[in-house]
Amino acid sequence: MAKVREKYPAEVFTSLPELLRMEYVAHHFSLRARKQKVNTILAGKHASKLRGRGLDFEEVRNYVKGDDIRNIDWKVTARTQRTHTRVFTEEKEKPALIVVDQSKSMFFGSQKRTKSVVAAELAAMLAFRVLKEGDRVGGVVFADEGTDIIFPKRDRKNILRFMEKIVSRNHELAHSNEFEFDVALRDVIARIRNIVTHDFLVFFIGDFHRYSPQTIKYLKQIAQHNDVVVAKVYDPMERTVPKAKFIAGNQDYQVSIDGQKSHVRKQFEEGFDADLMGFEATLKKHRIPVFSVDTVTPLESQIKAYFKKGKQ
Repeated sequence: MAKVREKYPAEVFTSLPELLRMEYVAHHFSLRARKQKVNTILAGKHASKLRGRGLDFEEVRNYVKGDDIRNIDWKVTARTQRTHTRVFTEEKEKPALIVVDQSKSMFFGSQKRTKSVVAAELAAMLAFRVLKEGDRVGGVVFADEGTDIIFPKRDRKNILRFMEKIVSRNHELAHSNEFEFDVALRDVIARIRNIVTHDFLVFFIGDFHRYSPQTIKYLKQIAQHNDVVVAKVYDPMERTVPKAKFIAGNQDYQVSIDGQKSHVRKQFEEGFDADLMGFEATLKKHRIPVFSVDTVTPLESQIKAYFKKGKQ
């Protein structure tokens, strides 16, 4: 891996020490929702209101037909002459699975870091945060050369194995080849569905550059019995091209772009915005939230802004 990194700038690839630093960042935001019911996003150990005896007293309210009579507060009932019952909060486990894309389209960055590095950092940050909040966490690394699955456990060593797989797949991007994305995705989703039966929190992290109606279908299926959150990683150059003439391409194709022409830049911006809005709107129909992170702004500040004051 060291030889691979010598050929590229430092920000092109990630490393285990770099991902471990995300543990510090994970202390500065919370996935916990406040006063949420169990069927809302980020339930788990998040003060979910359940009628019944739990760990923490929540409130006293008027008795409603169907309430457990064992929870009647007789002192309040005697004082008010109206039947009151006590409501308790109950902790409900919310295991998490973090799916991170390390395929070829992620191997791009115009200024500071590549999309694959940002995705790796975000995956590490979320894994540490979930573990800190006491839930099991596992991961799936989706790459050109194969897929790695780390089953959810409440164990720091499990997170380290997940990060080691991310780093390994991240370095493979230097020599990996394009693959049948839809076919590979179908296989990965099938394996994921065997893990996340119900009541999981599933993060999908990638650029969704090659998403299709089939991709949306897969996400919808998983979201039927689980909470799904999508993180779209993008590079600013995918939206705003430089004001210059340049050649862009890959191993198979090259295209000449004249960024000096304002209408060309406008087409890029409008096309990117339309795709993103369409993607978000489609997922919103299935109650799947989407947030975007770029490769230039420090990831810590982006995450803090997104999760500020319990924003979901």
